[in-house]
Amino acid sequence: MVRDSYWLQATWEITRASVARAESSLAERWHTANPVLRVTEVEDVANNIAETVQRDIPIHGGVDTWYIDVQEPPTRFRVAIGYVTSDDHFHPICRSNIVETPSPGECDRLDEHWHDIADDYERIYSLSGGYDTNGGDLKEVFEERLHRSMPTRGAQGQTVADPTLLRQTKLPFEVDAELIVFGRTSTGSSVSLGGRPVKLQTDGTFTVRMKLPDKRQVLPVTAESRDGLRQRTTVIAVERNTKVMEAVDIKETM
Repeated sequence: MVRDSYWLQATWEITRASVARAESSLAERWHTANPVLRVTEVEDVANNIAETVQRDIPIHGGVDTWYIDVQEPPTRFRVAIGYVTSDDHFHPICRSNIVETPSPGECDRLDEHWHDIADDYERIYSLSGGYDTNGGDLKEVFEERLHRSMPTRGAQGQTVADPTLLRQTKLPFEVDAELIVFGRTSTGSSVSLGGRPVKLQTDGTFTVRMKLPDKRQVLPVTAESRDGLRQRTTVIAVERNTKVMEAVDIKETM
């Protein structure tokens, strides 16, 4: 999304399956791969001219929105999200639409989009690198658009600003759980969990991570000797009962 002549906003949602496919595709290079946003300049859409890579922006897993500074408007851009390895191989997960920044002075019509981040400005400002080197141009853009001063970081890393600006109107909160089953048997034996085979390490150990739904489960874990003449079974019974409590507003007192 175009914010003005010199700023783009990239927003994305990546599934675990997409990350798993990237890990499988990169194989041994996965261990050196880092997530990035790759910004490319599109010279000629009609003639399908190849895109020119402008730069890679390192990101991390806790981010789903990023503000990108660009130059020389009007220019067409596309952003891809993916992993870049230590040998500069880029594995894309998905690519954005092509957008074009307007000429300076033609940006007033874009102001309406900024109300979307007004309530959550402090988190987005932080995730977009606003606290790095005092925010720089990003700080000026946010202050101009939102008509308020951006917070700064104190010596101990704490946020310093007018307390009324830092009051959160939303509190996202997600909790989940999973089940880990692990054990050991003799080398060469076979193990099954709930009737499904389990992969053993060379030393006979195994670990299985699985979903833990809200219900009672009875999971038989069975080991069978290499010659098929001896079998042992351990039954695990586990129950999950999740209850989400209502949100509580804590009133301030003077």
